[in-house]
Amino acid sequence: MRILLVEDDHMLANTMLTMLRDDQHTVDWLDDGQQALNALTGEHFDLAVLDLTLPRLDGLEVLARARSRGTNTPVIILTARAGLEEKLQGLDAGADDYLTKPFAMAELKARIRAVTRRGTNGNQAASIGLSVGNLNLNPDSGRLTIGEQTVSLPRSEVQILHYLMRNPDQVATRRRLEEQLYGWDHGAESNALEVHIHHLRRRVGKTVIRTIRGVGYLLDSQQATRCGAPACP
Repeated sequence: MRILLVEDDHMLANTMLTMLRDDQHTVDWLDDGQQALNALTGEHFDLAVLDLTLPRLDGLEVLARARSRGTNTPVIILTARAGLEEKLQGLDAGADDYLTKPFAMAELKARIRAVTRRGTNGNQAASIGLSVGNLNLNPDSGRLTIGEQTVSLPRSEVQILHYLMRNPDQVATRRRLEEQLYGWDHGAESNALEVHIHHLRRRVGKTVIRTIRGVGYLLDSQQATRCGAPACP
């Protein structure tokens, strides 16, 4: 899952980056409100964790403007503003959850799981994971079940398959999938994505993940329904 972290406390942000990345998430970090607004409205994220007291643009204004422009990315506000009025303002501005500092990372992780399970497109499954046809993926553990067969996926394959399963029958561009893997980090080998797709196809079947020539890839839900264990050809 790709997360946007907006936090101007650099020490706290670095701690959160380490812990979220240890949970196999791709995390991009900003410490400026205006940059956060540009990122939320111009790029795709599965979730944003948003501080309120930010340089240039307050977090509440970031959220309100992003929502007014049609951004439906789930947002968890993370702030020292603990008053009821502040919480109500945050939720009214479009936040999906509100967590006050100081906080335990375990609680933040639990809230991230809860918010992303609710989802925005109806393709989210229950806490056991995501299901499309006979494919079931638990993003937290990286375990993929195909019919009666279960395998453990490496982080890169989890990131790609997680995105494709959240958006079945929709074309995912190469750039969008690379963002899931690396965020704003550059330097990946040019054929790395193709290698990961090749490995995934060996697990789920060639017909389940289709190449849309010149555009990207698509997870075919009908083919996923036909596949069992072993995977279809």
